[in-house]
Amino acid sequence: MSKMHVSTTINGEPMEFLCEAHDSMLDALRGPLALTGAKEGCGTGDCGACSITVDGRLVCACLMLAVESEGKSLGTIEGMSRGGDLHPLQRKFLEMAALQCGICTPGVLIAAKSLLEKNPNPTETEVRFGLAGNLCRCTGYDKIVRAVMETAAEMRGAA
Repeated sequence: MSKMHVSTTINGEPMEFLCEAHDSMLDALRGPLALTGAKEGCGTGDCGACSITVDGRLVCACLMLAVESEGKSLGTIEGMSRGGDLHPLQRKFLEMAALQCGICTPGVLIAAKSLLEKNPNPTETEVRFGLAGNLCRCTGYDKIVRAVMETAAEMRGAA
């Protein structure tokens, strides 16, 4: 089977890579693209550890074929910070200890960023619903939800 050539944009940068027709986007990210922030937690789209955005839509990279990224714009955890400056969500997660082992953290951060881009003033229920596809075995979610809520307020200038 011959490899397929894919041209896409990841975190604002044009990228090209080769992949097999059956490779998942997660395989491509962690393999030829060397972007290892997205984690494989389940491989079935149930845990959210591999969450990325595709043309602004939240997607589990383990469920997307790499060839489907042709011509699309992808966002990964590696693109959240700019230069040496952490995204407000990343800073708040550190400040509030809203992470522990780190397996789920990249996916949770991408999901939270996606939520706040669509809804800059979410209720706690909306935050919990927006993060429902991301499983965490360590934190119990309370610190995560509070960190997202406080980041939303900070980004709106309400804090």
